Amino acid sequence: MKFVNMTPHALTVEGLGTIPASGQVARVSVAQRDMGIRGGVRLRQSVKGMVEGIPAPADGITYIVSGMVLDALAGSRLGDVVAPDTGADAIRENGQIVAVRGFIC
Repeated sequence: MKFVNMTPHALTVEGLGTIPASGQVARVSVAQRDMGIRGGVRLRQSVKGMVEGIPAPADGITYIVSGMVLDALAGSRLGDVVAPDTGADAIRENGQIVAVRGFIC
């Protein structure tokens, strides 16, 4: 099994070590839509668009993406796309995540 890190930074995973960034970053396009004014303050809604920069599925490769990208895929890439599990059991130092123990799919 080969992991390809499609995030912009290296990722340390317990039991696997550090997976360097691949240089390709998967992203979700986001547009802003004006929703009017409430209490004198402008309201806007973020509307997620298409996922960009992720290769087609390939045998033996699992792509690591951000949680936002995984959510935008809405289950269409089950099995070959995962996101770091940054939940309560992530490894932290001074409140910052330094490693994860696994992935979310």
